[in-house]
Amino acid sequence: MGALMLGIHGESAHTELARSLAREVRKFVDEMVIPSEPQMAQDGDSSFRLQSKLAEEARRAGLWGLFYPLSHGGKVASLEDYLIVAEQEGRTEFSQTIFGSHSALDAHMFLKFGTDEIHKNFLEPMVAGTATPSYGMTEPGHGGSFPGLITASAHLSNGSWAINGRKWFVGNTDRATFVTVLVRTAGEDTALGKALSMIIVPTDSPGFKVERQITMMGRFLGQGEISFRGVKVPNHNLLGTSGSGIDLMRQRLGIGRLLRSMNWVGLAQRCFDLMGARINSERGRSARLPEKQLVRQHVVNAYQAIASARELIRVAARGVDAQRSSDVEINVAKVAASQALCVASDSAIQLYGAEGISDLTPLSGIYRIARTSRILDGSDESLISSVGRRLINFFKEEDAYHFG
Repeated sequence: MGALMLGIHGESAHTELARSLAREVRKFVDEMVIPSEPQMAQDGDSSFRLQSKLAEEARRAGLWGLFYPLSHGGKVASLEDYLIVAEQEGRTEFSQTIFGSHSALDAHMFLKFGTDEIHKNFLEPMVAGTATPSYGMTEPGHGGSFPGLITASAHLSNGSWAINGRKWFVGNTDRATFVTVLVRTAGEDTALGKALSMIIVPTDSPGFKVERQITMMGRFLGQGEISFRGVKVPNHNLLGTSGSGIDLMRQRLGIGRLLRSMNWVGLAQRCFDLMGARINSERGRSARLPEKQLVRQHVVNAYQAIASARELIRVAARGVDAQRSSDVEINVAKVAASQALCVASDSAIQLYGAEGISDLTPLSGIYRIARTSRILDGSDESLISSVGRRLINFFKEEDAYHFG
């Protein structure tokens, strides 16, 4: 059965290049990636080697790093155009490594805020595929959404930063060659907006250690805990300016949430297509699934969630491209994309029955990601509370809210 292509057909607002790349990526995922998913789902070196091999295949096909800056090999200039490409990349849970999308955010941040040394030592090797980034913000015992509680610190002396502290739930800890870490660089008497900074630390620096790997719902997804004990890096590894960490964090979180949300919608689309295949299969017809009203409700609920999330992400991306303040749109889009993935994966598992919760289908792995999506990059509760406060405060000054 042909897939219902929610993300490509009828997208006249996107450039022909973006539509063409989306079709190429979809073909690559279907033919090269999906057949290898069972092997990649097994934790260990063999999974990493296979993902690296597929990343090289993607590079040879011209499909790696598509949202890198145009000056560094990227092919898609606007976030809104990248939407339909990222959805097709996101149809596999291994997309970030295979298509280099996990480092696109770092590439843009480094290009915009990095020193010449950062460009040479980190940006260029990363876009060449010889360096792997990670990002450390959350600390053990502290809520990730409260940067004011950060205790990891850095002190500048004789042209070098000395860094001490811990971070956890840091991605790519099994393969990262450097980590961008958010640390306190001023005392408690300094306003939070000027007290934090971002510094890039090579993972082979003396005093840096991966303390442990952290599994997520029984499976390793690259998350870990790291420590810094007197780690020293040169002053030019400072990203932006000293004290600009909060501003950089907000920019990073906003764009990062949209990039991840785009991938989640792609995974939701994958679940939706699997639902359709199951319902119309010989087994589904013998169980009369197409005739059952609750089955139809599962399909409609998933469709509505995916279509709504896609449009909300598009609105938010348009605001980012126009350099407008889009915090409300971004956070609502992130929550909607997470909900869409949760609804679609849960419904698909329900229709597949015991097979859905086994390793006989990709659904159990997708469901793990769906459940973590409600927490990582900002929990539902914190984002909803923030958006609600912003909207309520808006009406202190205005009588009507104008949707963009």
